[in-house]
Amino acid sequence: MDDLFAPADVSWTPVSPKLATVRRLNAAITFGLLAIAGLLLLGLLLNWLYGVLFLLLAGLGFAWSWVLIGRNQQSWKYAEREDELLVSHGIMFRQLVVVPYGRMQFVDVAAGPLERSFGLATVELHTATPATDAKIPGLHPDEAARLRDRLSALGQAQAWGL
Repeated sequence: MDDLFAPADVSWTPVSPKLATVRRLNAAITFGLLAIAGLLLLGLLLNWLYGVLFLLLAGLGFAWSWVLIGRNQQSWKYAEREDELLVSHGIMFRQLVVVPYGRMQFVDVAAGPLERSFGLATVELHTATPATDAKIPGLHPDEAARLRDRLSALGQAQAWGL
């Protein structure tokens, strides 16, 4: 994918393909519960035909989300540069977040139950301005810890230079 705003000399690091699996499983749980609730509610209150129609619509919604989740996972990437971290993502609306190391206040690593079971973690960078906060989902826990330590060290070193 072309990055309209990113410098040409950037070496991007993609996130794990397991991110799509975790998000698809999350979508399956959500759409499954929604489909069962809609089937029962509409079937009992109105007519079972409406419940089945709702079930089909939920199935179409899940199929559409399956495709979008895969494309979204492929769009996530990051690059460590000398003075800043670049994070890029998005399918239709591409976003490039540039976080100067000196502006970082703290770096967080988080992993929910599904992420942990698939061996993934998310690195979150927090700055004084919430608009420049960034996150990188779908990282191996060792890479997330390495990135957290490196970004924290670089952020502290850059902040001292201000």
